[in-house]
Amino acid sequence: MTERTSFDQVMEQHHAALGQMVGGSAEGFKALYSRADDATLANPFGPPARGWQRIDQTLEGAASHYTGGDLQAFETLAKCVTPDLAYTVEMERFTARLVGMDEARPVTLRCTTIFRPEDGTWKIVHRHADPIASVQAPESVLQR
Repeated sequence: MTERTSFDQVMEQHHAALGQMVGGSAEGFKALYSRADDATLANPFGPPARGWQRIDQTLEGAASHYTGGDLQAFETLAKCVTPDLAYTVEMERFTARLVGMDEARPVTLRCTTIFRPEDGTWKIVHRHADPIASVQAPESVLQR
């Protein structure tokens, strides 16, 4: 099995993990994440997390916001795989029903995910996801 094939298999698992997340379960992402101290996660629900314990808590917190949803599409903007590191830049599109909402609504996340080989497979060492999917006004960077 080549590294490219192995990485593509992990990407299928990564996409499936998002489906689990919008269904309320963080288990798919947790299985893919590195347990190393330098691993990081920045998601739309709070400050960045570093190290497995904080990442685990952050993933669980994110999953707790969802009660149902469906994957729509993944648009891969960039993908690079080397023997030591790989990354993707994607637009993730799905519908999600948040806790307390009656209906699912469309969501688009802009995501950068970095992987490295660990224990014979690719593990996520960084993921950044945010809802910025269109041009924003310059003042949008200012804190309120």
